[in-house]
Amino acid sequence: MNQEDQHLDTLYEIRNMMEKSSRFISLSGLSGVFAGVYALIGAALAFFYLKLDFFQPAYYDYLNNNQQVIRSTGIFFIANALAVLTLALATCLYLSTRKAKKQGLPIWTPTSRRLLMSVAIPLATGGIFCLALIYHQGFGLIAPTTLLFYGLALINGSKYTLHDVHYLGICEIVLGLIGSFFTGYGLLLWAIGFGVLHIVYGTLMYYKYER
Repeated sequence: MNQEDQHLDTLYEIRNMMEKSSRFISLSGLSGVFAGVYALIGAALAFFYLKLDFFQPAYYDYLNNNQQVIRSTGIFFIANALAVLTLALATCLYLSTRKAKKQGLPIWTPTSRRLLMSVAIPLATGGIFCLALIYHQGFGLIAPTTLLFYGLALINGSKYTLHDVHYLGICEIVLGLIGSFFTGYGLLLWAIGFGVLHIVYGTLMYYKYER
């Protein structure tokens, strides 16, 4: 190996070290796949629970005109969403921790803390806004709102992790904007955004970075 090749190798190692120190690269692609599966299961449970053609706008007219079902339906959706979120976060933490150990990297670093904060602020804001929508009975906008704020959280957090997350965030925002105009398809778009896109993204990331 000549001196020029040695310099190139040294520069490559320095670049890798800077990459590891400035970005959280232990995010597991498989966690995205599992999160997508959980979301699709949650959407399927909602479909069978409602027993309605809730892909159509008439569903929200039915809900708004039947106050007695609002409370029980709202409780179900909150419980369903929390279950999906809890399973997704637990799986992500487990798989990312396992990946970090394999790479010989710490899981809790200043970068991972910055990533957590940058994602938590848009998610918390979106969650509170969804509670306001429930309070004002704006049910048709809840699903697109979750997609919009989740997409913003991904874009905000992509500065501290894999840049591919940025593109996933854009896709989530696009689906949320579509759902804002076509509220009758909110749950369908929610299933696509949190279910299908996560599975596709997680699979691509697994074969790109983990194989």
